[in-house]
This record gives sequence, structure tokens and C-alpha cells, in this order.
Amino acid sequence: MMRLHVIIQLIISLVIVENCNSISSPLSTFTTYKHAIELQANRADLWWTMNDNNQEITFELHIKTTGWIALGISPAGGMKGADIGVGWVDQTGRVHFQDRYAYANSRPIIDNTTTDWYALRGREANGWTAIQFKRLLDTCDTMDVEIKSGTNILIYAYGLVDPDGDISYHENRRGSRMIPLRSYANPTSEDKFDKLEHFEFRLHNYVVPPTDTTYYCKVYKAANGFPGKRHAIAHKTLVDSANRDLVHHLVLYECDSSAKFDDNKLPEGVCDEFYGQAPLCSSNIAIAWAVGGDEIVEFPKEAGYPVGDEFPIKYYMLQMHYDNSNLTANRTDSSGIRFYIGKELRQYDIGYLTLGTEPDAVALAIPPKVDRFIVDTYCPAEATRNFPASGIMVVSAFPHTHLQGLSVRTKLIRNKAVVQDLFNAEAYDFNYQFVNQLPTPIKLYPGDEFATRCVYNTMNKNEITLGGERTKDEMCSHMFAYYPRMNNFYGCYMSNSVEAWKTMMNSSSTNFDEDKFKDWLLNQKWTPERVIQWQNFYNNASRKLMYGEAANLQFENFAGLPTYKDLTPEKCRKNSAIREHAFVLLILMPIVMKTIGSK
Repeated sequence: MMRLHVIIQLIISLVIVENCNSISSPLSTFTTYKHAIELQANRADLWWTMNDNNQEITFELHIKTTGWIALGISPAGGMKGADIGVGWVDQTGRVHFQDRYAYANSRPIIDNTTTDWYALRGREANGWTAIQFKRLLDTCDTMDVEIKSGTNILIYAYGLVDPDGDISYHENRRGSRMIPLRSYANPTSEDKFDKLEHFEFRLHNYVVPPTDTTYYCKVYKAANGFPGKRHAIAHKTLVDSANRDLVHHLVLYECDSSAKFDDNKLPEGVCDEFYGQAPLCSSNIAIAWAVGGDEIVEFPKEAGYPVGDEFPIKYYMLQMHYDNSNLTANRTDSSGIRFYIGKELRQYDIGYLTLGTEPDAVALAIPPKVDRFIVDTYCPAEATRNFPASGIMVVSAFPHTHLQGLSVRTKLIRNKAVVQDLFNAEAYDFNYQFVNQLPTPIKLYPGDEFATRCVYNTMNKNEITLGGERTKDEMCSHMFAYYPRMNNFYGCYMSNSVEAWKTMMNSSSTNFDEDKFKDWLLNQKWTPERVIQWQNFYNNASRKLMYGEAANLQFENFAGLPTYKDLTPEKCRKNSAIREHAFVLLILMPIVMKTIGSK
């Protein structure tokens, strides 16, 4: 049973009803929350806060109705298999809440295993219903869906009246939302930056070719007119409203400080034909955005992106990826990126570090008809030995694969033992690629090592999937924002060695012909036995490491993946605290409601 001081504190927290900035609901929230989103304009709002110690999440759902309201966690975006909390407030002010499960696209049934959604408070006012509730991230219940790290699929619905025996069919009163519940970055309204100076890198009426995939690159000179040093405090991805079906992602690269160009004729063109004109502009990533992600990203208050005459980067390259699957012609685009300049310098410069593989066939060659194919990479202590002695602080993560990617995970390793996840995008969705804010920033030191794993599913493919930049190709990339910035370290990439592939091909040639290699890959005959052999090859092949910056890349060879002691997998354990909270609330609710009513 809970101790008396905990019960007293709970009473206080219930009586003091704090405000949270509502989005469209006219009702104040029961408490303050870390995150909030508008699920549907002028109809449905959601607030939530994670409790990492108790491994639980508290929600507050407001919907414009006086009937029942519901929020669910869906494994695939629809009703089937969804874990749903359904609640309503009756005419006496009593809150009712049910734990339900949807076996199919039909009315969800009451969970007949255990009850894992718990109502805390609720009320009806001004035609809206507001209910606060909580549940564990992992309930160990077969009729529940675990709230995993990465992108989660929320579904919501509501009825017009309170249930009379059972909930009524919601008809079109429903919706869904992709959101990283455990790492949401709380995008800021652009109004906050309206009065700030800004600059942009964007295309101008570029005619997108009628081909399924186009990568277009353009070099820009750094923004002028900022004497000394200034800090950008946020950036906004500018996607033409008419071209949201075309723009898949954009990457802004910093050209190495040694890069030189004719300012009157800066290079641009289709990237494959362009890279030779700007070899020092295609390795050092500064900013990345992909389909489904938040368009405005604000930097942490301690750091900003450096600009101005004192900053050594004088040129940038914008890489635009167009996914024109319908092969439409005569479409023009002027998308790009905007930086907002703060009025004051911040303490640190922001930097970016990317882990994973290069996007080529040597690194990624994934068999078809496999439900789980694993590609592991490693960034060893040799690569991080020049990190600042005082360390760097990682604040956000941007995992990236293409259509076949299931998950992206990077572990932090010290003294050959895993300390913690740097970030685990266990639930990854290609169509919703968010910048994930780390719940607690993580400090990295010289000699730290990183193990990155990308997992793919190719059950829908009949041919091999190769590494590359087209949407139908694959990537394995995990990008992290950190401060203070290092000007000589942008990435750490590992892939199978050419020598390992030559052995796999049974080739004695001293040369490695990339075209012949791709032909060999494309002509493989796939059997279950060959797939197992292929995974074993990826597990044990010798590796090539590349790290550093564009003008000074370092290379090392490894006989195989370095070994390390992993964390012991945790068994699912229910936290009894959530049940105790619910029990206490049942006892205290009449007292609390009476107290609130007398105020």
C-alpha cells in the first residue's frame, strides 16, 4: 500500500488543476505535460508525459463531444490488433473507462486478460469531454500493444452519446496519427520566429523529370551580411504545397572549408552527373529532412548552428530527392530550407554525427522474401579518440532507411560493454521520419564506441535490394545532433570489405569491377539455404571502416565485427505502482471532487 506522504502528495496534485497551453480545446488540462499535439483541428487534442522510472505514460485526451472518446495504439495503422482505451463521463460526473482490443475491423471487445488502461480524472464542459488516463509502456498482455521507442501509430475515435450497453459505431468520427510518443520533439509554431532575420537555400522552379527517382544537387554560397558569428536557432523545411507528393527528402551538406567555386557560376545538376564538380560537398551532412517529419526544428537553448564571416564553411550543397512514382511531367519545384537567426549568441555550436553504412551495393545487398535481415556496423574507439576530452552532448536522433527498413538502433559502448542505447528506433516507419528528441541528453567521450543495427523486411520483394539513393534501394543511416561541434568529424561508416565479397564470389581477380559485382548480385538464385548463408556472411565478413571529414577521411580494415558485452534483455515486468495509483484514486476521488467543487 502507498505511504501516507505519497497519498497526500497525490491529493495535492489532484486539487491543484494546472493549465497547459491548449491547442483547440476550451478546457484546461488537469496538469502540465511535456508533449501536446492537435489530432484534428477544432475537434481532438492530446497531451502526454513519459515516466521513464515507472515505464509508464500518462495521456489526456480532449474531444469535442459529450459521448464516448477513445485512443488506441495500433500495430499497423488500422483497427486490427489495436489496443484501445475507451472512456466517457456520465451525467453525474463519474468517469467510466474500458480496456479494449480489436481482433478485426469491427467493434473492439473488452480485454479479457488484464485491465491495463486506467482513468485518473475526467469531466465534460462546453460540449467537450476530457479524460486523463495512463498505462504501462509494456503491459506483458497479449491483448495490448507495446509502446515502443520510435514512431508509434495512434488511432482515435468518438461517439455522440454515452454507451447504452456497448459503444456505438463511430462511422467517420475517427482518425490516426503517426507520432514518436517517447521522443517527440515538440515542434514550435513558426510565429515564434516571425520577427527574426533568416536566410534560405532553395531551388527556383526546377522542372522535375518524369522519372521515378531524381536526385538534384545545387551549391550555394553561405549567407552574407552576418558580420562576426551568429547562431541559427531553428530551421524550417520549405516544401512547395503542390509538391508534397514529389519531395521525398532533402539533405544540406557543408562543403569542406577548402572547397573553391566561381561565385558567378555555382554548380548544379542531377547529382550523379554533378558530384565530380563538387567532390568536397557530398560527405559532411549538416541538416536532413525526410517525408512525414516535422518541418520546423528548433535547436536546444544551449546551442545554435553557426553562421557568419567567422564560420569556416563558405559553401553548402542542397540535395533534393524527388520520388515521382507516377512519372508526371512539367512539375516545377522551389523547395528548400530556411534558417532563423537568433538575436544573441548561444554557448555552443551544434554539430551532426552520422553512423551506419555508405548507400552502395558493397554495404547493402539484402535478399528477397526475408522477414528479418540484419546489417550491423561498428564505430570503434580509434575513430572517436579525438573527441573533446570534456565530451559532447547528444540531443536528438534521426534514423533513416527506405521502404524495407523495420528498425534502426545504435548502442553506446564503453570498455567493450554496452552502457545504453544512444537511440533505438524500434518502431520505424519510412513515411514518417521524425527528428527524435532524446528524453535525456547523452554525453559521449573520447574512446566511446557505437554499434548500429538496421533491420529489414523484404517479404514483398522478389529481387535483391541493393544499397543506393533511389526509394526502391536501401540505406542504413543514424544521424545525431550534438554540441559542442567538432569541425573534423562528421561520420563513421562501415561496410563489408571488397575482399570478403570477392571470396563470396569465388573470384581471384585482383581488380574489383563494380558493374560485374552488381550483375552477380542481381543474378543470384535465392533459396532458404542461400538466405541463411547470406546472413551468416553479413555476420562474419571482414569490414572496411571510413570516418572523419570529406577532405581528410580515415580508413581502417577489420577482420570482422568487434565483439562486446551486450545488455541483458529485460523480461517484461508489470509495475504495480500503476495499480496502486488507480486503487488510491478510487478511494480519494469523491473527496477530491468535493474539494474542487467547493473552490
